[in-house]
Amino acid sequence: MEAGGCRYQFRIALLGDAAVGKTSLLRRYVAGAPGAPDPEHEPEGVPTVGVEFYSRKLQLRAGPRVKLQLWDTAGHERFRCITRSFYRNVVGVLLVFDVTNRKSFEHICDWHQEVVATQGPDKVIFLLVGHKSDLQSTRCVSAQEAEELAAYLGMAFMETSAKNNYNVDLAFSTLADTIQQALEQGDIKLEEDWGGVRLIHETQVLSIPPRKQPPRPCQC
Repeated sequence: MEAGGCRYQFRIALLGDAAVGKTSLLRRYVAGAPGAPDPEHEPEGVPTVGVEFYSRKLQLRAGPRVKLQLWDTAGHERFRCITRSFYRNVVGVLLVFDVTNRKSFEHICDWHQEVVATQGPDKVIFLLVGHKSDLQSTRCVSAQEAEELAAYLGMAFMETSAKNNYNVDLAFSTLADTIQQALEQGDIKLEEDWGGVRLIHETQVLSIPPRKQPPRPCQC
């Protein structure tokens, strides 16, 4: 039996400009876990200070059950020195932009380059996320543009909406499945001094020997 029912722990970060909805996306996802609080009761519009931590367990489609360690990072420039320190210990990154905010889309390459400069080009799995897809009337970034950027950067693209709960679970499960596939193919390897992927050691189940029956009295 594996500890906590999970074999691996994947450390995943959400990166992007301030106010693109990283926190609401994470809270919506974590709220989908059994027994989680309703995200509608969480405060809205409060910027993240530095880094906040969430977690959720997930059964992969073609693999083991894993624990996702999810890091919500601040998008404000004054916190960048804090968030950069986490890049070297992540295996997955959701690059999030707001489809109604052109600048947040234009800054995606900068966020991507920061991670690659720290980790190298082959150690992190990325997913480009166009958030707030429910705001169609004010969007200024088309899905085609985002798909072209994702292809250029070598990653998949998906649109999400925390408000409508659109593709939220799918975004995280897609990233986790891709990480697991990279592990199986040897593209990502477990390293003792790297926190991106950790093997959760199996718990030892102690077997209790059967009680010995007392010797029967001699019948002779």
